[in-house]
Amino acid sequence: MKVIETIEGVRAECDAARRHGLTVGFVPTMGSFHAGHRSLMAAARAETDFVVVSLFVNPTQFGLAEDLSAYPRDDEGDARIVRELGVDVLFRPSVDEMYPTGVPHTIVHVARLTDGMCGAARPTHFDGVCTVVAKLFSIVGPTRAYFGRKDFQQLVVVQRMVADLDLPVAVVGCPLIREPDGLAMSSRNAYLTPTERSAAPVLHAALIEASNRIVVGERNAAAIVASIKATIATKPAVRLEYVEVRDAEFLHSLEAPEGRLRGSFVIAVAARVGETRLIDNVVVTIHETAVTVEAGVRPTADRPLTVTFP
Repeated sequence: MKVIETIEGVRAECDAARRHGLTVGFVPTMGSFHAGHRSLMAAARAETDFVVVSLFVNPTQFGLAEDLSAYPRDDEGDARIVRELGVDVLFRPSVDEMYPTGVPHTIVHVARLTDGMCGAARPTHFDGVCTVVAKLFSIVGPTRAYFGRKDFQQLVVVQRMVADLDLPVAVVGCPLIREPDGLAMSSRNAYLTPTERSAAPVLHAALIEASNRIVVGERNAAAIVASIKATIATKPAVRLEYVEVRDAEFLHSLEAPEGRLRGSFVIAVAARVGETRLIDNVVVTIHETAVTVEAGVRPTADRPLTVTFP
């Protein structure tokens, strides 16, 4: 594995790989790797010939009051993990390398899909994400790029950006990976105190309880939202930021009065547990005779939960 810190260097490696007819897999990250990151790298390793992982804590996607300076970092441990997983290049640029003129003059903005959900509380976040991802795609030139479904809104926004700009990369959404107690894996979980950590799985519990209501016939979006709010309210350490039900493709809200659930949709939550902001979601598809709930997997599981009406 090569650790490269310059745009010129990683571009040269990727150009050489393509000249030899190799497909390039890419996993953009902010480091502090856990099993979720590992799953993305493993998918890239299995499906492409030459794998690049970027490690860059991107300042443009953090708001003024957010945790940029405190964001967890473990460069040595991260390098060990990518080496173990057979990654070819770890691209680890500095802020000056990525933004040599300071704040970039060019910003990539995806309209409408960034409204609501995390975009409401973090109004500049997705501009920062889309700008850095567009830069990274330009630098690496990947055939396939891998993103986790925990950040569901981010996944949909990046897929829309790629489609609208005709970028020659397939954006692959990979399953959300969970801890044994259901908590969605996140680098920010390291911030949680023991008391906060014990309360945090209520987010997953609330989503599963709501999903079970849909499985047995509930179709009112407002009732599902109310159910999730009631479950999360049982844990005072968890302060709900939002719960929303959105169409899974274009993120249209389904929560109008008497909103009826249909097709594929995401139920997404964000909350503060202590001072730590966590997000989670499930994706539900209502078929004629069954309901499929994609709730993520533990590291030992290999497929989503599927429940069929008796």
